[in-house]
Order: sequence, then C-alpha cells, then structure tokens
Amino acid sequence: LPSTFVCPTEIVAFSNKANEFRDVNCEVVAVSVDSHFCHLAWINTPRKSGGLGKMNIPVLSDLTKQISRDYGVLLEGPGIALRGLFIIDPNGIIKHLSVNDLPVGRSVEETLRLVKAFQYVETHGEVCPANWTPDSPTV
Repeated sequence: LPSTFVCPTEIVAFSNKANEFRDVNCEVVAVSVDSHFCHLAWINTPRKSGGLGKMNIPVLSDLTKQISRDYGVLLEGPGIALRGLFIIDPNGIIKHLSVNDLPVGRSVEETLRLVKAFQYVETHGEVCPANWTPDSPTV
C-alpha cells in the first residue's frame, strides 16, 4: 500500500538489487492490491518525495486481490495484503515463503542469499547449513 511507509523502502531496495538477482537467473516482481494508476503515480513521484522513482522491477496490480488470496496473504476484512515473499523455482515450486506483518520490512540481502542457497542445493545436491553463503562449506 502506498500509504504505508515500509512499502517504498522494500520495493526500492529490491529494485536497487534487481541486477544482482538477474545475475543468478532470478526475476523480482512486486505485487500490490493497488491499481496500476496508483502504481504509475507512485513511480512518477521522485524517491526524495516519498515515491518510487525509476524502477528496475515490474510493479503489478492485484486489484481483484486474487493473487494475494491465492498466496494466502490477503486480509479479507480490510482488503489489504500482508508482506508476503515467495521464492519460486523454474518449475513453479515454492521453495521459500515468508509473511511479515505490515510494520516490518523484509531483507533483500537475506532473500538473495536464500535464492543462491536453493540454486546451489539444486545444482550440487548438498545441504546448505544455517547462515550459509556461497563462499562457505556445505554439509
């Protein structure tokens, strides 16, 4: 929701790191229950004025709320979505999901680490322990 202050920090942070995700063959997509008109206004507002500014990721409208409902993040009463994050592999399998309450944002660095870990496991068949990074040993 553009009216919450956490949203732009997350979207901008993921947009700023979009090329790092692309470097590991991962695309980032932002989805909100707001209209594409709202998104356009938000993108056309400079970051220094509280907007998103130029985006390196698509910002999709879930105006019908079906995507949010399907992924289990929709709060039906107020019609808003919680902060859901889903890592989906090339076969459409959800490998990771996290859902945050509205006032807490997600970590872009941790998301990128998780993407790399899931890809490593898929490629090498090894297990990545807690706090694994690409330069650390596996199990």
